[in-house]
Amino acid sequence: MIARFWSAHTTADRVQSYAEHLRTRVLPELQALDGYAGADLLQRSLPDGVEVVVITWWRSLDAVRAFAGPDLEQAVVADEAARLLDRFDRRVRHYDVVSRDAGV
Repeated sequence: MIARFWSAHTTADRVQSYAEHLRTRVLPELQALDGYAGADLLQRSLPDGVEVVVITWWRSLDAVRAFAGPDLEQAVVADEAARLLDRFDRRVRHYDVVSRDAGV
């Protein structure tokens, strides 16, 4: 399992619009990809806005490659999403999942 981490910064009044974009536009596209295994959206308030972190879960690097292309660490950010963000990572980070507990 591979975890793909990406983060961005937005304002308190635009964070819900970004979450809606992720839910209605991005996730349906990802769900259609072989090897996609889910996503999490995290957020935290900061003095100058809101940080969001998106973690997508993949069954293999080949599955990530089918989504991201040959440069696995290149962020995939649609123009619509970019307009909702003040700044965002241009590069993503991938981690091999060693242990995961989904809880109860």
